[in-house]
Amino acid sequence: MLTKGDDYPLHQTPEPIAYADAERNFYDRYFFNGYSADGSVFFAAAMGIYPALDIIDASFCLLVDGVQHNVRASRRMGFERLDLSVGPVRVKIVEPLEKLRIVVSGNDSPITADIVFDARHAPIEEPRFIRRNGPRIFMDYTRLTQNGGWSGTISLDGTDYALDPATHRGTRDRSWGIRPVGAGDSQPPPLGAMPQFYWLWTPLNFDDHTVFFHSNDDGEGEGWNRRAVVCPVGGEEREFDGIGYDVSYASGTRRVERLAVDLAEDAKLVLKPGDLNFYMSGLGYMHPDWGHGRDHGAFKTAYDAIDTASVNGMEQLYIHIQALAEAALTLGGEEHRGTGVVEQLFIGPHASSGLSGMMDPAG
Repeated sequence: MLTKGDDYPLHQTPEPIAYADAERNFYDRYFFNGYSADGSVFFAAAMGIYPALDIIDASFCLLVDGVQHNVRASRRMGFERLDLSVGPVRVKIVEPLEKLRIVVSGNDSPITADIVFDARHAPIEEPRFIRRNGPRIFMDYTRLTQNGGWSGTISLDGTDYALDPATHRGTRDRSWGIRPVGAGDSQPPPLGAMPQFYWLWTPLNFDDHTVFFHSNDDGEGEGWNRRAVVCPVGGEEREFDGIGYDVSYASGTRRVERLAVDLAEDAKLVLKPGDLNFYMSGLGYMHPDWGHGRDHGAFKTAYDAIDTASVNGMEQLYIHIQALAEAALTLGGEEHRGTGVVEQLFIGPHASSGLSGMMDPAG
């Protein structure tokens, strides 16, 4: 059960805030994205708290005109978990589970921002993610997810991008629990098989609905954590069981070209990613230097930019993406059109969709 307390980074277990414990790899994290339907503006932000490491880090990214600008910051936490600021990046909880604000103040990058996320519905609680690496816990966490609209302004080199919640929508999540964070394990479990991780996450915004589908699959293509929820704006969410999906990839890549999800007999979802890819390494995912929870000393900031036209999608920095996608939702014979993202990270085999080897592309 989610409560307002779950919007504050005070968790100590992968369960809701009422339970207490501690673990070296424990984290408490905020994630946000936002976009215009035409893809002219795409942005994302994240903040991670690592109590056992006494580190907090944050990032803000803006993708416009084919360039992804990445601002990153890290500092020692000093045991204070409610100071949600890391140098130029701040997260403010205006109203738990309803309204949050992100501020990016002056720094050594061309980006500043003061933007507000307003939820379009009550958050959903995704099923608890538990996965082992041999005998050891690899992941054990809970996530709440919520779609909303954005207001405020992002500035890049003196150019202002004004956000309107009717035309700039997106998603935010809160996750907490155990993932590998900080320095690598000094004694990882013996490798008994090829590394494998298959992840699809598709939060979607429609005028009258929001939709969430995700799947973590094993190497055969069986989902070990899979769920789909449709939330009518102002109505009760509908959850689906027995979900199946079909995915096709762009030839010679591991990029999703089309994703069709069978929710129920009267409910179908079809997603078609376009050409806009946001690279999650901008937020620290898979990044060799700015991975989550890395120790950069008392305080450090950094800025870089990615020319998306020159990206090699098979390199580590660029295999984890969120692709802006057009979405068609059919409910009871009525079709709804919307926009969202297809987050994708595919490592190792996925037999049911034809992926083999560690990073072999689709045929």
